[in-house]
Amino acid sequence: MKQWQRRVAPYVFVSPFFIGYAVFFAYPVVHGFYMSFFKQTGIGSEPVFVGLGNYLKLFSDETFLRSVFNTSYYAAGSVFLIVPVALGLGLALNIRRLPVREFFRLFFFSPLITSGVVVAIIFRLVFDERYGLINNFILAPLGFDGYPAWLIQPALIMPSIIILGLWRYTGVNAIYFLAGLQSISPEIWEAASIDGANRWQVFRHITLPLLRPTLLFVIIIAIIGSYNFFGEPYLLVGPEGGTRNAGLFMTMYLYLNGFRFMKFGYAAAIGYALTVIILVLSVIQLRLLGAFRED
Repeated sequence: MKQWQRRVAPYVFVSPFFIGYAVFFAYPVVHGFYMSFFKQTGIGSEPVFVGLGNYLKLFSDETFLRSVFNTSYYAAGSVFLIVPVALGLGLALNIRRLPVREFFRLFFFSPLITSGVVVAIIFRLVFDERYGLINNFILAPLGFDGYPAWLIQPALIMPSIIILGLWRYTGVNAIYFLAGLQSISPEIWEAASIDGANRWQVFRHITLPLLRPTLLFVIIIAIIGSYNFFGEPYLLVGPEGGTRNAGLFMTMYLYLNGFRFMKFGYAAAIGYALTVIILVLSVIQLRLLGAFRED
C-alpha cells in the first residue's frame, strides 16, 4: 500500500494543473474546432452541420478579407518598423558609457505594463482632430493647413494604430535585444576592431548573426502579437474598425461574429483561420532566418 501511494502521490500533486488545462484550454480548443463545422446562430438554436461551409465562406466574405489585410498591414508595420527601431534602441542601451542607463531600461519597459485601456484612452486624446498632441504641437508649428482626422479618415486609421504599437512595444523588444547583446562576449567585438573592421562590418558580420536567435524570437512574438491584437484598436476606433472597417482586425471580427451576431460556428472558423495564418507565418520566419539549417 505504501509503495502504491508513493507512485500515485506525484500524479496527485500535479493533477490540479492538468485538470485546469483540460477544462479551460484543451476542451475549448477541441470544442471550438468541432463548432467550426456547424452553423449555429444564437444560444438556443440547434446547430446544423455544414462541413467546410464556414471555412469556404471566409474566402468570399469581404469584411473578413478586409480584416486579414488590416491585420497583415499592422503585422508588417511591427516587423519592418517596430523591430528595427527596437534593435537600434537596444544597441544604444548597450553602450557602457550611456548615463543613467538603468533608468532608460525601466523607462522604455514601462509602456508594456501600462493597461491597454489607459493606452487607448491616451492615444484617443493624442490623435484628437482639434485638441490632439500631434495636430496642435507637431503639425501646427510646422505650418500645416488643416488638421487630419487621424481616427476618422480611412487612410490614417492603420498608421495611427501602428504609431500606438510603436510606442507600446518598442521598449520591451529593445530589452529583448539588449539581453541578446549582453550575451555576446565583448572580446569578439574587440578582436574584430583590431583586425580593422569598421562599425558597420562588425554589426553586419558579427553582431547580427549572433543575434539571430533573439531576432527570431522577437519577430515571431511580434507576428503572433499582431494577429492577436484586440484591446487597443477596439477601444481606439470601435468594434467595427471605424470608417469603412479601416481599422478592423481579425480578432475584432471574430468578436463581432461570436458575441454580437451570435454566429458561433463562423466565429470558430475565423479563430482557426487565424491560427493557421500565425502558424504558416511563423514557419516561414523560421525558414528565412535559418533556424532549421544545420550549423
